[in-house]
Amino acid sequence: MPAKKEMISKEEAFQQVKSMITRAALIHYAFAKTLVDELGEKKGKALTKKAALLYGKMVGKRVKEKTLAKGLPLTRENFQDDLPNLGWAEREKVEVDGEKRSRVFTCHLAKVWQELGAPDLGRLYCFVDQAKYEAYNPELQCVHVKNVLDGDAYCELAVRTKEKQRAKSLEHRTDRKK
Repeated sequence: MPAKKEMISKEEAFQQVKSMITRAALIHYAFAKTLVDELGEKKGKALTKKAALLYGKMVGKRVKEKTLAKGLPLTRENFQDDLPNLGWAEREKVEVDGEKRSRVFTCHLAKVWQELGAPDLGRLYCFVDQAKYEAYNPELQCVHVKNVLDGDAYCELAVRTKEKQRAKSLEHRTDRKK
């Protein structure tokens, strides 16, 4: 006999999601810290980044499968959001210099790493974003224009075609030489 469905408030659901986000942040930190402590900073951080990239590829492949199952092309616009709205509710889509970007004002992962005094280890997790977009479509590149773990007030992500990213990089190098 099926169990009776229990309804919970949105606030309770948010607390449950936040609890899992905290647990994810803690396990990332535990693995990263262990690797750094055992292997040294350079090798430990390199392996932590490698693991984050593998995880991102796994996420990106799942998003790719969902998009293709719907018969949609693998464009930036068709990327099926992979984060729970309850956990990342404080975000918005913005346009900067004609480019569409996402801003995240509250990252509970980052809060945990900051509380632990380890934003550098937490920052390695953010490579998940680059890997998931590349696995979804190798012509796309995710760039963290801003990141709270780098000292910014919020995270800002741009997803560009690799061709557009090369042009932006060239433009940036040219501007610095002036």
